[in-house]
Amino acid sequence: MAKKLCALLLCAALVLVLLAETRAYSEGLPSTHLQQGNLQMHGITHGSLRPQECGPRCTARCSATSYKKPCMFFCQKCCAKCLCVPPGTYGNKQVCPCYNNWKTKRGGSKCP
Repeated sequence: MAKKLCALLLCAALVLVLLAETRAYSEGLPSTHLQQGNLQMHGITHGSLRPQECGPRCTARCSATSYKKPCMFFCQKCCAKCLCVPPGTYGNKQVCPCYNNWKTKRGGSKCP
């Protein structure tokens, strides 16, 4: 009897965890084509770019720097891993957590 009760409780707990994860997944994942006003967010959210789209996005991201070669190198490396590039030439990394959280050995941001 105790084994059956334990198994039943374990199954109930697993169902609750599965339901919570399913709800968090459906609410938390960004769409690849979010609309914000009239601005389309394609390529800005995590995983929304295709690898061949990294070059033009990184060119735009690195357009204002005087260190274009290293900026392009690291931007493309980050884009290949994260499949997103934050909008603008500086900042806005919060929209792409992977891009924001990839750090160097010293703790600095790897991605421009």
